[in-house]
Amino acid sequence: MRILLVEDDRRVGDMMTKMLTQRGYRVEHAATATAALEAAPCDLVLLDLTLPDGDGIDVCRVLRARNENLGIIAVTARGEERDRVTGLRVGADDYVVKPFSMAELQARIEALLRRTVRQAQPEAGRIIEVPPARIDTGARTVTVHGEPVTLTRKEFDILHSLARQPGVAVPWERIRLDVWQTTWCDKHTLEVHVTSLRKKLGDPGLLETVRGVGYRLRTG
Repeated sequence: MRILLVEDDRRVGDMMTKMLTQRGYRVEHAATATAALEAAPCDLVLLDLTLPDGDGIDVCRVLRARNENLGIIAVTARGEERDRVTGLRVGADDYVVKPFSMAELQARIEALLRRTVRQAQPEAGRIIEVPPARIDTGARTVTVHGEPVTLTRKEFDILHSLARQPGVAVPWERIRLDVWQTTWCDKHTLEVHVTSLRKKLGDPGLLETVRGVGYRLRTG
């Protein structure tokens, strides 16, 4: 697997490159937003949000627009809630706040790459009808009242996880495993994606919060 590491601090970048290389990854290090956007295609991006020639949020937005299936993990000192929410909304799959342990980062990378590989494999088509939504799991498309709805990869996976058992409360841990292939993802990250998903579906009540448990896809 090839990783693009976008990190402007040379010392941190060299350290992370060495550790990731020791774990078997091929790593390209970019120290600027410009270099990140000009880099060769990769499997996953570790993206600092504070860069000398631009905002990593803008880089994330461009990378996501180029490739919906690219794995992106924001790795940054910007740990405020507004930064987390913005990063996830523009396309980051995960968000790691500095300082962090390499063990945690490794676990998040492995989980994201497992999910990316799994999603790249064709799935037998199945249509799930949960009025007014219609979910095609093979084509990974959703319509509401017959109109197509554009969802991010994460949003579709969350909806798919809930649609497997309409009307049943699905625990947060189950959704994390279905979507992120790990329980490392915190509940707030999941909440950000659910909020966006509710808005896109046009019916906030379609995805119900089950207090103390998780979420449920309404059936009536």
